[in-house]
Amino acid sequence: MVQYRRNFIPGGTYFFTVTLADRRSNALVDHVGVLRSAFEVVRGARPFAIDAIVVLPDHLHAVLTLPTSDADFSSRWRRIKGHFSSALIEAGLHLRRRPNGDLGLWQRRFWEHTIRDDRDFALSLKDV
Repeated sequence: MVQYRRNFIPGGTYFFTVTLADRRSNALVDHVGVLRSAFEVVRGARPFAIDAIVVLPDHLHAVLTLPTSDADFSSRWRRIKGHFSSALIEAGLHLRRRPNGDLGLWQRRFWEHTIRDDRDFALSLKDV
């Protein structure tokens, strides 16, 4: 199994790519209001700054900055994904489940890059 190494820096700024399991899906743009709401709910409970975000049909790119005393971006993404998925189910959409019972809307992991300096930040914004 691959060993994932995450770079947890309190107050860090990170570039993320988060992807749906079905790369042919348009769920993110079809339900962008629900996605926006999921971000707001999570930001209310676990603050973070959205420096940039691009939402595409099957994935999104985001540059987020965490509070100075916090490095836990993983739980924020878990909550964002969960709120989005739950809201779609509440709206009557049928979401597939994996064999273990977990919802299969999202890819299980995400990609992140720690922003190292102002130059890296500028380059990351170019990618968004």
